[in-house]
Amino acid sequence: MAVWIQAQQLQGDALHQMQSLYGQHFPIEVRHYLSQWIESQLWDAIDLENPQEEFKAKRLLDSLIQELQNKAEHQVGEDGFLLKIKLGHYANQLKSTYDRCPLELVRCIKHILYTEQRLVREATNSNSPVGGMMDSMSQKYQQINQAFEELRLLTQDTENDLRKLQHNQEYFIIQYQESMRIQAQLASLATLPPADRQLREPALLSKKNTVEAWLTREANTLQKYRLDLAEKHQKTLQLLRKQQTIILDDELIQWKRRQQLAGNGGPPEGGLDILQSWCEKLAEMIWQNRQQIRRAEHLRQQLPIPGPIEELLNELNSTITDIISTLVTSTFIIEKQPPQVLKTQTKFAATVRLLVGGKLNVHMNPPQVKATIISEQQAKALLKNENTRNDSSGEILNNNCVMEYHQTTGTLSAHFRNMSLKRIKRSDRRGAESVTEEKFTILFESQFSVGSNELVFQVKTLSLPVVVIVHGSQDNNATATVLWDNAFAEPGRVPFLVPDKVLWPQLCEVINMKYKAEVQSNRGLSEENLVFLAQKAFSSSSNNPDDYRSMTMTWSQFNRESLPGRNFTFWQWFDGVMELTKKHLKPHWNDGAILGFVNKQQAQDMLMSKPNGTFLLRFSDSEIGGITIAWVAENPNKAGERMVWNLMPYTTKDFTIRSLADRISDLNHLLFLYPDRPKDEVFSKYYTPPLSKAVDGYVKPQIKQVVPEFATANPDPASGNPTYMDQGASPAPVSHPHTYGIYPAMGDSMLDADGDFDLDDTMDVARHVEELLRRPVESQWSGQQS
Repeated sequence: MAVWIQAQQLQGDALHQMQSLYGQHFPIEVRHYLSQWIESQLWDAIDLENPQEEFKAKRLLDSLIQELQNKAEHQVGEDGFLLKIKLGHYANQLKSTYDRCPLELVRCIKHILYTEQRLVREATNSNSPVGGMMDSMSQKYQQINQAFEELRLLTQDTENDLRKLQHNQEYFIIQYQESMRIQAQLASLATLPPADRQLREPALLSKKNTVEAWLTREANTLQKYRLDLAEKHQKTLQLLRKQQTIILDDELIQWKRRQQLAGNGGPPEGGLDILQSWCEKLAEMIWQNRQQIRRAEHLRQQLPIPGPIEELLNELNSTITDIISTLVTSTFIIEKQPPQVLKTQTKFAATVRLLVGGKLNVHMNPPQVKATIISEQQAKALLKNENTRNDSSGEILNNNCVMEYHQTTGTLSAHFRNMSLKRIKRSDRRGAESVTEEKFTILFESQFSVGSNELVFQVKTLSLPVVVIVHGSQDNNATATVLWDNAFAEPGRVPFLVPDKVLWPQLCEVINMKYKAEVQSNRGLSEENLVFLAQKAFSSSSNNPDDYRSMTMTWSQFNRESLPGRNFTFWQWFDGVMELTKKHLKPHWNDGAILGFVNKQQAQDMLMSKPNGTFLLRFSDSEIGGITIAWVAENPNKAGERMVWNLMPYTTKDFTIRSLADRISDLNHLLFLYPDRPKDEVFSKYYTPPLSKAVDGYVKPQIKQVVPEFATANPDPASGNPTYMDQGASPAPVSHPHTYGIYPAMGDSMLDADGDFDLDDTMDVARHVEELLRRPVESQWSGQQS
């Protein structure tokens, strides 16, 4: 059901909240008459922090105005005439409001849709007759909302008591003044003759005694009222602190944790709107109770009555100030983190937000936020409240930004759009630690006051750890540091401690999450893939997943020590696989065409039971970011013997020349993708269409790949004159169908220790041929003639 249809069925406070979303900035009539169009647009596809997205927002604004105008033109009849004028007016109003800032329209509508969905969800869950169907998240939200309702009732109760106390105290003061007047009258009797004094004095003394008795009794009553009120405030503050702990120490910390995992490819952390609404409710309740306590203090000063109330009020004042201080300092957060691998001299962005800024009217005097880069040691000192004034580990350009208040969403935030790290000052590194293992953080700090300068706050927040690099070649190792930190950091840790070793299943979750995010695929790493990776990581031959469940992997094994017999680490190899798949192999991975995580021996075992021409694709063991084709075929030198051949690995530079699908198409000896799928059935949709026929006497050349041992002399005449790229293959001879031999020693100097070809030499030839083919035919001939 459409959200708007459900939103119209809201009742009570939820309906009031929904209606309050609308106003001159976005009329509710526009939402009503364009509900279907509004809900069908991809508002979330626009990044509000990216100014380059403004043209998309402008297009949506223009479309919205056009839809409104179309709706207006189709109105007929008497009522239609008025609606036509009204919708036309709204179209002009929206154009004048958002034409210069179309991103604000997107921000406004996203906020409206999100809030409506939340209100509908909460209403549906609370009215559901089947309580067991309510998920834990909804139950938690309901508990938080129930606590807010309890706080509202308590605050209303203490407000009523405070008014009653004030009324009684005012009456007490009137009676006290009456007592003072009687005292003055009695004193004046001394000037009267004795007869007159005896006549008037008894009545005055009786009245004096009555009033004083009432005052004594009422003073005790007022004292009791004050103590009762203070006790109620104590109860309210206890509940406020408990609610604040749930929201800040549970919900906000969980949001920050999700944000950290999102840096590793986890699901998005989710919006802050619901958290902000809770924090704003907290701020509102805290401020109301603070004002009540201050009024109670004012009443005590007006009429001091001996007793413990003064000490109680001081304690309440101290507690409420502590609560609001915790709320304000904890809700100064980083909404959009700076990049965790930060390259010097490169522009980067970040967004900080104060979740209670709108409620506390901080935006009336917009505070300025400053960003500074500090080291791990400086971050430790900062959290210990040691004096680190003006300490930094580098220079950030454009590091000051004023917080802006967005009326439509009620958010107060500072968008740093053009920061750049000009220089970095590194500390002395320990032992084997490299520059790509050194962690920094961006410190954001500000100062502002609330309540007519009653309270002044210094607020600070630290970004997730960042690793600073100066060259793209360092990105791989820096990413490993960030990945490990994001995955295994404990909440509330000392900056930036992480465990040195973790269980293998924990690491599997991390690299699977990262792989799916980088490749942008729902197809993650299977249990067989993870066993292959465990074999590689631990130099093991076991195929049993249970053998690895209790094993641990250290940081050194992950990305400091090279794999046995290699000059790269486990992470560097895995990262190379991700990069290659992301850039060139994503559709084939998603199709299940790439087995990938298979070693040579496994490939042999799998292929030897299949017909000749069956092939599979596996990632190279010896080359970072390489993929090879293994296939089974006859041994041309020995009749009746079959063997598995391995093509030298392809890397990114190969696929920039010719795609994997086209290379497979070129090799006529490849027939079936393992286990038995015809290759054209799998890859034909990715083949490059044939080149057009010759134009103006020129024949277009085409690069094709050939493996000399398996070349066929039947080029396709329709595709022009092909130029072939030689591709080497390493055979794995088999003397008997069920007895597997080893790779033979080959004298070719282009082979490495694994029998894989050195890519660079053959690729240089290919590039030279390709370069020659790009030259005009005339210049080639004239060169030869000369």
